[in-house]
Amino acid sequence: MMNVSLQTLLLPWFEAIPQGAILSALFANGIGILMLMLLYGFTRRLMLPTIQKLITRLSPSRIGHLSGLLNKCNRRLAALICAVAFLASYEQVLVLPDWALELSHVGGQIVLVVVAGFLISSVVGLCHGIYNQLSFAKEVPIQGIIQVVKLVTFIVCTILVVSILLDKSPTYILSGFGAIAAVTLLVFKDTILGFVASIQIAANRLVTTGDWIQMDTYGANGEVIDLGLNTVRVRNWDNTVTTIPTYALIAGSFKNWRAMQESAGRRITRAIYIDLNSIKIVSETERTELSKLPLMAEILAEVSADITNVALFRRYAEAYLKQHPLVSKDCLAMVRELQAQNFGLPIELYCFSANTGWVAYEHLQADLHDYLLAQLSLFKLRPYQSISGQLPMHN
Repeated sequence: MMNVSLQTLLLPWFEAIPQGAILSALFANGIGILMLMLLYGFTRRLMLPTIQKLITRLSPSRIGHLSGLLNKCNRRLAALICAVAFLASYEQVLVLPDWALELSHVGGQIVLVVVAGFLISSVVGLCHGIYNQLSFAKEVPIQGIIQVVKLVTFIVCTILVVSILLDKSPTYILSGFGAIAAVTLLVFKDTILGFVASIQIAANRLVTTGDWIQMDTYGANGEVIDLGLNTVRVRNWDNTVTTIPTYALIAGSFKNWRAMQESAGRRITRAIYIDLNSIKIVSETERTELSKLPLMAEILAEVSADITNVALFRRYAEAYLKQHPLVSKDCLAMVRELQAQNFGLPIELYCFSANTGWVAYEHLQADLHDYLLAQLSLFKLRPYQSISGQLPMHN
C-alpha cells in the first residue's frame, strides 16, 4: 500500500489557486486537527459512555457507585486513543518542516507516555474502588499497595519521558541509577519503610480504617480515618487529627481496641473504698431491714449468721450487676475485695458493658458506681474520704 500524504490528495483541488501549495498544506493541517477533535469527541462522548452504561447495567450495585472514577478513565482513554492515532498518521497528515515534524513526533510520544501513566493510575484507582466494596476490604486494606503501584507507574513514565527527550534507550537511563542509589534511598526512605509496613499491616491485619487505636507516643487516641503509604491519620476523640508515620506502627507499639468492639462487651473496673471503721458483724435487726431490699432475701438465706456488712454488700452488688440489663450476660461479672490499704478497703466492680460505644460505656459504669455507692448507708458502711479540713455543708 502506497504511503500517500493528505496534502497530495488535496493538491489537485488547489492547483488553479495562487499559493495553492501553501493553502493545501494549511487545509491538510486543519483537517488533521479537526479529525483529532472529532475522534476525541466521539470516543469521549459517545463510544466510551455507551460501554460504561453497559458495564453499569451488569453490576449496578458495585460499578454504579464508581461513576466518577469511570468518567476519569474515559477521559484518559479517549486521550490515549487520540495520541495513538496522531502518532500513526501525523506524517501523512501534517505538512511541516522536518524539525517541526520531529518535534511533533517527540511531543506525541511524551503525551502518549504521560496519558498512559494517568490511565493506568485511573484503572488502579478503579480496581481499588471495586475492592473496597468487598466484605473483607476493611479488614485487609490495600491503599498502601495501591499507592506503591501508582508511584512505580509514574517513575517508569518519568524514565520513559527522559529517554525520549534524550533520544536514549531506557536501559541507558537505568544504568545511571546505580550512581544515585544512595540518594534515592535517602529521599524515599519513608516511602520504602511505609511500603514494607503496609504489607505487614495488611498481611497481619494489625489495623484497618475505622479502628480505634491508641498510641501515646504520638498523642493519638481515636479512629483511623486514613491508612496511607507514608502516614496514618487518626481523628482523636477531641476532633483533632494526629498524623503517624506508617512504619511507626511496626517499629513501635500501639493499642488497637477493635477486639474489644467486636467482643461481647467492654470491661468495667471501678473500685469503691470502704472506711475500715465501718465494717462490722450484721445484727439480726439489720438482717431484717436488709431483707426488704430487692435481691437480698435470697442472699441472706444462703449466708451464715456471723457475716459482715461488707460481705453482704459485696454479694448484693454482684447480684445487682448480674441482673442489670445493660451488663453483658456473656462475660464475667463479679465484685471482689482487694487488699486493704491506707485509704480503705477496695471493693472492685468487675463486669462488661453490653454496649461497647464510648458514651454508653461511660454512662453505664458511672451509673453502676453511683448506685452502689448510694447503697452503702443501708449496710451501715461508709465510703473512705480524706478529710479536707472544711466544715460540711448544711441545708
